[in-house]
Amino acid sequence: MPDDDPPFDLAGCLERVRQRDQVAARELVDHLYPLVIRIVRAHLPRRVPEEDLAQDIFLKMFTRLEQYQGAVPFPHWVSRIAVTTCIDQLRAQRRRPEFRMADLSETEAEVLGNVMTGENDVAANDAMAAHELVHKLLAQLKPDDQLVIRLLDLEQKTIAEISDLTGWNQSLIKVRAFRARRKLQKLFQELQRKERQ
Repeated sequence: MPDDDPPFDLAGCLERVRQRDQVAARELVDHLYPLVIRIVRAHLPRRVPEEDLAQDIFLKMFTRLEQYQGAVPFPHWVSRIAVTTCIDQLRAQRRRPEFRMADLSETEAEVLGNVMTGENDVAANDAMAAHELVHKLLAQLKPDDQLVIRLLDLEQKTIAEISDLTGWNQSLIKVRAFRARRKLQKLFQELQRKERQ
């Protein structure tokens, strides 16, 4: 079955948006929504409504549209706004000072116990618990450190890609990743000690 939809004309749509065309604005949001929501879901704790944050990102995009010079592709420019907005949201949240064993579900505690006893096989139903445990540990890091670990280790982005997304230099990213990994290791070891008690 042939595809009757013409390719999306981003440049034309941007020009119409600059002329205050509401239909073009909706088309632009529809076109960019998958990119924005993917970034939001990757960088934001679950207790924050993702749709609200996506709307904030689009609002910033529209209010800053006159600043877009075309030096980078427009989706890249929007990605940077999305990442920065997520970082700002993470900074605004109050962090709990301590992560306790009581914060873990029964399955997560079991996964932690398996790691401590050296049982490397993770059952299929424990994979989700392991995933949740990783995210709970990540939530204990500073927002910038969370972002670096998520991008570098979970999303497998390169240092150069992270630099493009965040605007940070590559040395800073490496140092931040090293320190964040050490902090994660320390948090995990604290959980292990609490489990043994």
